[in-house]
This record gives sequence, structure tokens and C-alpha cells, in this order.
Amino acid sequence: MKDYIQPSMQILLRSLILAALGVSTSYAGTQATIDFSKPEPGEQLSGGATTHFKLANAKAFGHPAANMSFEQQLDFRIGNGIFRKLWVAAPSSTTASDGLGPLYNARSCMQCHTRDGRGHTPDANWPEDNAVSMFLRLSIPAQNPEQEQLLLERRVSSIPEPTYGNQLQDFAVTGLQAEGKMQISYTEVQIRLADDEAVSLRHPSYSIENPGFGSFHPELMISPRIAPAMIGLGLLEQIPEQAILALADPEDKNGDGISGRANQVWDNQKQQISLGRFGWKAGSPTLNQQNNSAFNGDIGISTPYAPKPSGDCTVLQLACLQMPNGNTEQQEGLEVSSEMNRVLLFYSRHIAVPARRNVADPEVLKGKELFHSSGCASCHQPSFVTAETSELPMLSQQLIWPYSDMLLHDMGEGLADNRPEFAANGREWRTPPLWGIGLTKKVSGKENYLHDGRARTLLEAIIWHGGEALTSRKKVQQLSSEERNQLIKFLESL
Repeated sequence: MKDYIQPSMQILLRSLILAALGVSTSYAGTQATIDFSKPEPGEQLSGGATTHFKLANAKAFGHPAANMSFEQQLDFRIGNGIFRKLWVAAPSSTTASDGLGPLYNARSCMQCHTRDGRGHTPDANWPEDNAVSMFLRLSIPAQNPEQEQLLLERRVSSIPEPTYGNQLQDFAVTGLQAEGKMQISYTEVQIRLADDEAVSLRHPSYSIENPGFGSFHPELMISPRIAPAMIGLGLLEQIPEQAILALADPEDKNGDGISGRANQVWDNQKQQISLGRFGWKAGSPTLNQQNNSAFNGDIGISTPYAPKPSGDCTVLQLACLQMPNGNTEQQEGLEVSSEMNRVLLFYSRHIAVPARRNVADPEVLKGKELFHSSGCASCHQPSFVTAETSELPMLSQQLIWPYSDMLLHDMGEGLADNRPEFAANGREWRTPPLWGIGLTKKVSGKENYLHDGRARTLLEAIIWHGGEALTSRKKVQQLSSEERNQLIKFLESL
């Protein structure tokens, strides 16, 4: 009885606190502020009661939810261990850690999500550097009515490349050749702002060298992706679906030029279409599905919800399919057992968001006002109240500040990958959450923004915005140097 009453009392207490702050606990997003002379109530607590106030250093994204009990921290630490685990090829004496690949992009989750932060572009092409926290999605257009029907019913996100599958794996276990190596070249283009300040944007071009299994399909579509930060994911999962859908305006009926759409994706566990939330195009409905897809596709590990031991190997990669795997009885005939999957899910749901910094600084407050007046908050929705969930009491009824509407937006031709994913078209991307973005360099060691890391500064990332964000970008371009610095200071405070 104690375990049941305690979460319920916690949720009730949060509801009373939110009501005292004047914050609605309905499914709608919270109201935008019109007073920029001071911080809003609760604004410093980016993740509500889960927010941590530890040092804003390289470890800032690795802390448990602040409202987590000491007993629950054991599961968090074990989950962190699985997140950091370096997998090895089978067969191995360490049966709890074998089963890597046969084809893979990384040996651990942490290799992609540097200290639970975002990935980065390589400093050079192979062999001078590797792209361990970046990879290429692969697909082709539907080739027949059956594939067209699968896409129409949202049963699949895309049609995989026949030989190479859903993504390019640039590493392989001993005895097998990797699928190929991603090559990136950049062209620098100067953009002039209103006060004649120059911003240099690097336009990327992608190719694949040394294909290990023959030629690619002539209609190959590729999409580069860097790993996103891991903070606050459980809170994003708890945003009520109605709150997200209430912000959607696919026909732009209000005429503001913003027409956010929800991605409708296939939920493997429920076997039905659900709201997409995770990934650069909101291609996964749940954190559990996202975790299992990454385990299987990125590392080549079989899990309870992605049981194929050969990962992304296709039927045309016979040598890959014939390689040993790490499925054992001790792991329920898998390489990741249901218990390992459970604690990893607990860990990834409960990584705390750092507290906001300098929220009362006049320069930051002015930057916040410019963020709103430029229209940035039209897509980067500042705040939500999470759903009431007795199973996840730490994440329930929290006023959070992710700065994302979780919707798809047309970002223009400059950022287009021209590759659909479920309902998302080739110009659409999910609004990425901005919380923690000011700590990117401290945590990841580098600054790489946008889906493929092309932007090296926050200002570059803003200037890349097009499509529905073009009007906002133009407003930022017209700001004075002082105002742009204030806007950046606000973003760095998040």
C-alpha cells in the first residue's frame, strides 16, 4: 500500500504547487509570457522537480533525476553501466557482453552520445578520423504496390536499401568487411547580416566510399544524423499527446506561416499507429522503441523488442548472416535480456536536465524577449506540464521547459535531406528541444548543431533555418550585433 500511496501523494502535491504558480495542469501547453522584466515562475527548473543543480561541467548530462530516491539510484547506475558497456564480438568468455555486430556503428551507446550529450561530425574523413557518433540512414523509394501499401499504412518508416539495409554500418567484426565509409566535403558560403557582420556557413556534401557488398541501388536516398543529447527524454515521453496535437496546424489555418505536423509512426509493441516523438524526424513513438532500434541497428545487438541477432544485415549479406552471435540462455536467448533492457530504459528516462543559468541576468532576459519577438517560440514551445502517471511518479505533473513543440516543420531546401520517414517528408524535421544546449561544448567537447552537425555555432544554426522558420531567421539577421549577442546569451542559458 505504501508504494501505491506515495506516488499518488507526490502527484497531488505537484498539482497543488503548479496551481499556486498559476500554471494550468490541463493538456494544453502553458501560456507564453508577455513580461520579460523578470524570470517566469519555475523557469530555472528546466525539468521541474527532476532538475539537478550540480556543476555545469563536462558531467552535467550524467546525473539522475533530483527527486529520485537512494534506492532507485541503484537501477539508474546499473542502467548507466549498460549504456557505457563496450560490446565485443561473439563468441567470447564475457557472454554478458558479446554479440557485437556483425556490422555496427559503435561499440557502446556512450560512444555516440558523448557523456550523454550530442554527437559530432568527424574532424576528417576515414582513415584520418571516424564518424563514430554520426551515420547515414539509407532507403529507396517504393518499388512495387506492396511496398507502397506498407508505407501508406505506416507499417515501415521507409523502404531499406536492398543490400545495405536501413543505415550504413562503417565497422565490422573480424572476418567481415564493413559496408563502407561516409565521406563529407564542405563548401563555405559567406552570409552578410544587417550590420555587415559575416557568418560562414558550411554546405555539406555526402558520399560513400569502399562499398563492401557491391553497388548501391540507383535510387538510393541518404540522410546524415548525429546522436542527440540524452537529457530529459522521459519527460518528453510524458508530455500528453493532446498537448502536442493542440499545437499542430498542418493547414496553417491561423495564417502565421507555421504549419507543424505530427509524425504518425508504427508502434512495434502496440502494433498500431502512434504519435512520433523521438529521433530527428520523430520516427519513434516511445523511448523503449528508440532504445531497442539503436541497440539493434547501431551496435548489432538483439533485444526483447528487436530480436534479430545479426542487426541490420540483409538477406543479400550472406557472410554477415553466418557470423556467430551472442544469444545465450542466460540472456533469455538474446544478447540483451529483458532486465538489461528495463534498467537501460529506467536510466534513459531519468537523466536529469541541468538547471537554467543566469535566468535573471538583464542580458539574458532581453535575449529571451528577442527569442519570442523573432517568432522562435512559435516552434520552440517553451513549456509543458507532463501527464499524471502513477507508474512514473518522478516524471508526473512536472512543469518542464524543453523549448520544443515535438512537431515536424518544413525547414527549407537548405536543410532538406529529401528522404521521407513515416509521415515526414524530405524537408521536415522535428523541432529539437533546446534545454541544455548552452552546455554542448562543455559536455561533448565540440559544438555541432542541427541534424548533421554542420552548424559550428548557435548563430550558424539559426541562419540555416528556412521554410517555415524563414521569417524568424530574417528577423534575427536584421538584429544589431548587441541584440544578436543577447539572443545567444539566452540560448546559452538554457
